[in-house]
Order: sequence, then structure tokens, then C-alpha cells
Amino acid sequence: MLYSLARPLLFSLDPETAHNVALGLARFSWRKAPSAPVRVMGIDFPNPVGAAAGIDKHAEHVDAVAALGFGFIELGGVTPRPQPGNPRPRLFRLREARGIINRFGLNSIGVDAFVRNLLCARTRAVIGVNVGKNADTPNERAAQDYERCLEALYPHVHYVTINVSSPNTKGLRDLQSNEMLTAILKAMREKRDRLRDRHGRNVALVVKISPDGDDEGLRIIADVARRERIDGIIATNTTVSREGVAGLPQASEEGGLSGAPLFRRSTEVLARLAQLLKGEIPLIGGGGIMSGADARAKLDAGASLVQIYSGLVFRGPQLIPECVSACRRK
Repeated sequence: MLYSLARPLLFSLDPETAHNVALGLARFSWRKAPSAPVRVMGIDFPNPVGAAAGIDKHAEHVDAVAALGFGFIELGGVTPRPQPGNPRPRLFRLREARGIINRFGLNSIGVDAFVRNLLCARTRAVIGVNVGKNADTPNERAAQDYERCLEALYPHVHYVTINVSSPNTKGLRDLQSNEMLTAILKAMREKRDRLRDRHGRNVALVVKISPDGDDEGLRIIADVARRERIDGIIATNTTVSREGVAGLPQASEEGGLSGAPLFRRSTEVLARLAQLLKGEIPLIGGGGIMSGADARAKLDAGASLVQIYSGLVFRGPQLIPECVSACRRK
């Protein structure tokens, strides 16, 4: 109800400004996370509906996002060193299609400042953090950036997502190749094992993949993730495709497309991964969830958890309990 009143004002603002205003307003709301408990990756989630990375990039609004009723929240992306990302404007609404294009370019305050912000949060929610490499780090040294983030975050989070799929950092998607993905996931698993011994607790490792690869690429990802014993896969990140939105205002802007136009393709990728992995690795479904029925479709395609972002922009916080209710049904 409150969001329906605020939405016209928010949509009259520049999208990035509106995003920041909405996060500020969120701190005045609170709802208990709807109960639909599920255990995935060794973690107990109060419900399977999570906030996707990008909602709170710098861990500045953790308590406010947690108070919306999510079963878990994924913060970030964060990089080892601060970087500004791409110049504004870098966020665009496609209202007619209920889609969003972003080209933030992994703007980040750096992992040390990020951890300081995270330590100020009081929530006891399940927390994941999406991590990436700095734009000026060569791909050959990408594993070191991911390891640096993992070490800084390890005592404070439940899982870490290895982002090798943002279309807004030049060359990042090349990290999904067999050789590079193997090197990164192997390094991260070995680093996690050492940190687990040091801290006496386990942090799950998740990899987030692109919706734009072919079937052979999905086979490679499934094989590498299985071989390196990764705990989960998020399907998917945003798409560079403009299928279904071509010709709409701002559809030609560069960046990754999310929201309703992504739903079909991201769900196809999810279903194919489920076929390839046969339940060996839990899947997290994201991309275009705009209703409870969409969330249910992700579970039916093989997901154990789901994440929303663009749907929150167009539907508001009422989407969360709607999705939880749909996921609860057998």
C-alpha cells in the first residue's frame, strides 16, 4: 500500500536516485520474514526468497533490506579495491517491458570499507556477498582478487558469490571458460578450506553465471562446479540480449538487461543446469521474477532458492510474501 503511493514519485526521479531514496525509505518498514524454512548449502533459511545482489551494493542499508521480509540478502558486488564504476547515467527503466538496464560496472567502495559497513548492521539475517575482480586486474590474476574478498568477508557472512558473469566489466565473462573458471574455483575452494580451519566455521561458495552462453558453455560450468565441489550456482545474471524489448525507449542503452524480459531465458538456463547436475549442486533461480507464479516456476525448473531485484522495483515489497506463499505450495 505504501509503495503504491510512493512509486509515482520514485518513478519521476532518475533511476539511480530513486533506488537510493527507496533504500532510505525502507528503513522505516519492518516485517518478519514469512516462514517457509529450507536448508540449502548447509544453511538454514527462514524462507527461500532472497534479495539479489545490486540492491545494497555497499552494505549501507543491510538492516533496512533485511526488514523487508527476505529469507536471505545478497549484498554487493564488491571488489578488493575501491572503483567508481561507469559514469552516470548507468541505470535505465524500460517501463513498458518491466525491465531494467544497468551498466554500473561494479562500482565499489572496496572490501575493507564494505566490511566496516557490514559490521554496523544489527540484523541476524542470512547474508551472502557477491564479489568481483577490479576492472584493472588482468584476468590471469583474477583469482587473487576473489581470494582477497573471501578472506576479508569470511568471518561475517554465510556465503560468498563468485561473480564471473557481469556484462559490465570488460572481459569478466571470459572467466567462464573451462581453464579460467577451473583456476578461480579451485583457488577459492582451497582458500575457503584454509579459512574454515582458521575460523572454525564454514562459508558456502556460490558461482553466478550468465544467461547468454550456449549449451556447451553450460556443460563446462556444470562440470567445473561439480569437480571443484562448489556449493551452489546462481542462474542467472543480466543479459546483453534485447529480445523482446528492441525498439522500446532506452532499450539500445548498453548494459545488462534484467526484469520480465529475462525470465524465459534465465529459467531455460536454470532448467538445463538442473538436468546436467541431477541434484548434485543446489541452484538459485534469479532473473525476471515479477510474481509468485514466477518464483514457483523457478522452483519447478530446479531451483532450491530464488532471488528478486527488478520485481521489487516494479511491484514493491508486497512481492516478497507473495513469492514465499507461492514457493510454500507443493
